[in-house]
Amino acid sequence: MTETGLGLGSNIGDKPGNILRALALLQERGVIRVTAISSMYRTPPWGYVDQDFFANACALGETRLGPLELLAATNAVERDMGRQTSVRWGPRLIDIDILFHGDAPFETAQLKLPHKDLFERAFVLTPLAEIAPDLHLLGRSVKEAAARFAEEPLEKWTPEDNKTAPSDP
Repeated sequence: MTETGLGLGSNIGDKPGNILRALALLQERGVIRVTAISSMYRTPPWGYVDQDFFANACALGETRLGPLELLAATNAVERDMGRQTSVRWGPRLIDIDILFHGDAPFETAQLKLPHKDLFERAFVLTPLAEIAPDLHLLGRSVKEAAARFAEEPLEKWTPEDNKTAPSDP
């Protein structure tokens, strides 16, 4: 079994529910055995900003799959949940990113691990540091990297977020 980390996000419909459903599907299909799930975070859009806020979380788990098999399995869950292609960094029902797979770097045309933007995104580093504070990737501390973003507008999800969220089409 190989330890792996996932970053999950949603900004359409029941955002936290979409994240939990994706994790449930990954487990039901034998893709990953989830060992830890971070808190949900309410985060502003990144990249393409003319869209609703996101729910983001990270999960740790163990898998028997290699990196490309894991990528195919996460992409299948996204498709099966109804993710539609839109603008880059645009609205999405579910987004599942593989953050790391074991200790060794991995790179092909389809996938680079650790995730190429991991150390630049507060909405990934903060939840990942919450569940893996001692994790080091490529010689860098995830916890120390997350501390750089202490001023980012990242809030833990509250039940009120579900009540006040604008309705999605």
